[in-house]
Amino acid sequence: MPRSPITTHILDIARGKPAAGVSVMLEIQEEGTWRELASARTDADGRAGNLLAESEKITPGVYRLTFDTSSYQATFNGEGFYPYVPIIFQVSDASQHYHIPLLLSQYGYSTYRGS
Repeated sequence: MPRSPITTHILDIARGKPAAGVSVMLEIQEEGTWRELASARTDADGRAGNLLAESEKITPGVYRLTFDTSSYQATFNGEGFYPYVPIIFQVSDASQHYHIPLLLSQYGYSTYRGS
């Protein structure tokens, strides 16, 4: 299955389910400012595997994924402590695939480099 060189997924650990419908924005840092590369919504499985086309090349640099968690929490009549979750990461080898998962709850989050 084709996939973007940068992918993500969100698991809502408080509900024990994938977080569907979350807006995600991908940006690259250039000369101290951020330039948007793509945006997507997570699917029913909490995945955003279509941020970039498989054929689109990434370059070494600093990237940021920003998740709109306030809109997601509002769908459950809840307020989250973190309205947005930015994850900033470095791409050093542009030939690799970068998967950046987010584990989310109402008052916390965690991330790691996935496979």
